[in-house]
Amino acid sequence: MPIFWMTSLSRLILLGLSLWLVGCGSRPDTPATPETAVSDAVQDSFTIERLLWLYADWEGVPYRLGGMSKKGIDCSGFTLLVYRDLVAKSLPRTVEEQLEHGAPVATGHQRPGDLIFFKTGWSTRHVGVSLGDHRFVHASTSQGVMISSLNNSYWKQKFWQIRRYG
Repeated sequence: MPIFWMTSLSRLILLGLSLWLVGCGSRPDTPATPETAVSDAVQDSFTIERLLWLYADWEGVPYRLGGMSKKGIDCSGFTLLVYRDLVAKSLPRTVEEQLEHGAPVATGHQRPGDLIFFKTGWSTRHVGVSLGDHRFVHASTSQGVMISSLNNSYWKQKFWQIRRYG
């Protein structure tokens, strides 16, 4: 059966099976220092697969300033719930407060789970969660929760900084 005829549930089951098979791989053990142990544990929780599962649950939820539910969510509320649900870590509620925490990351060195910040206006800011490979998931004011590319001309022009929370 062609994949475009599959129901959402069938696609979700197929995605789950695919991710289960991918999850059988392993990476070499590297010794962790006390300084990196917590950061590595947080980063390990931000696999692309886990972020995509969370995204699938929130995809298309409309943007609503101050929102924190499936009826509507804003960008910093979305990043807050990503950290809460995937790594049980508490982030501040607003973009401005989220900017005050975390360590700066050089452009092009972002990893899944890093926060990507944008200056979208003279005094307005936007934030999303890196999926790696120049993609990020965020609550867009025009299209709700979605995945975008940093290579998109709009986001490339508005890009500001990346921060990693460990």
